[in-house]
Amino acid sequence: MPVINRIADFADDLKTWRRHLHQHPEIRFECHQTAAFVVERLRSFGITEIHEGIAESGVVAIIEGQGEGPVIGLRADMDALPMDEETGLPYASTVAGKMHACGHDGHTTMLLGAARYLAETRNFAGKVALIFQPAEEWGGGAGVMVEEGIMDRFGITQVYGIHNAPDVPVGEFHGRSGPLMASADVLWVTVNGRGGHGAHPENCADPVAAIVQMVSALQTIVSRNRKGTDALVISVTQIHTGSADNVIPDQGWFCATVRTFDEEVRGMAESRSAEIVHGIAAAMGVSAEVKYERGYPATVNHAENTDFAFDVAREIGAGTGESAPVMGAEDFSYMLEARPGAYLFLGQGESAGLHHPKYDFNDEIAPIGASFFARLVERAQPRG
Repeated sequence: MPVINRIADFADDLKTWRRHLHQHPEIRFECHQTAAFVVERLRSFGITEIHEGIAESGVVAIIEGQGEGPVIGLRADMDALPMDEETGLPYASTVAGKMHACGHDGHTTMLLGAARYLAETRNFAGKVALIFQPAEEWGGGAGVMVEEGIMDRFGITQVYGIHNAPDVPVGEFHGRSGPLMASADVLWVTVNGRGGHGAHPENCADPVAAIVQMVSALQTIVSRNRKGTDALVISVTQIHTGSADNVIPDQGWFCATVRTFDEEVRGMAESRSAEIVHGIAAAMGVSAEVKYERGYPATVNHAENTDFAFDVAREIGAGTGESAPVMGAEDFSYMLEARPGAYLFLGQGESAGLHHPKYDFNDEIAPIGASFFARLVERAQPRG
């Protein structure tokens, strides 16, 4: 397998760390125990410059190389998901309602593995900034860390991240330059009408009828307001209204997720959503409140950094492949807006899908990811 020999030597430690993290999941910004575990490991590696409490529970650790040089950033997310685990594994979550169902326990472990190797060898110039981030799944922890100034504070000039990928061959790195993952916004619409008896709709201003037309008309944004080559998804995911079969309610609401790769398309979807909703409301004699919440921006890889990352993957013996853009979202996008860099998927073979209650990270790929991170640093910032 494509693994640096020294990292292969402590592969069992990586497995132990990962399974410990898996048993003790934390969500959102509340990754305090996870951060403490990370810090304990970092100190055991001899790393002394450790900054805690960034974005509440985030950690940035600095390893100095040999000689002057820039600072490269490596990021791992630490948070779990608010769901129950159904794997039945001996190291399954011990916390009800929380589970590492996206492999962030593995991402943290891979970065710890790279940290141990880099702290031992220091076969690079400049510095490496190890970024352990909370709240990827909810809250945009990467954005908060950027807002709190980590890029400027630590002088980071480029940044890289990895995400495990079920059903991609074990040890293969996939990705692409340009848009890789979509932006993720939420459209909230509340419709206020005038309720009454279902037998006498002529005396009412029916919010249900208006909502039905709004939901249908929103799909014309996808089919009629964008170019056929511009990807856009608008999926209405909730509709709530009414309490009885014979009563027209006063109010109802619905929401939708909006996904695209292009900022111009994103802005068009936002403005057209409001125009369509308000237009139908006026025609139906109801009023509407529209709230458009911009979430994570699109994850856009920088071409030069992506090519470099693929070269490194091939150098350590890993296979590579081109990914099609996916409509999932990732808050590493905030870091890529702040600095050039790349985000790749690392195949973990056949497994349950991400966010599935039976998902488990494949420990076999942790040494591969750690080797990739380590070699990125050595190649990007070679000793003089």
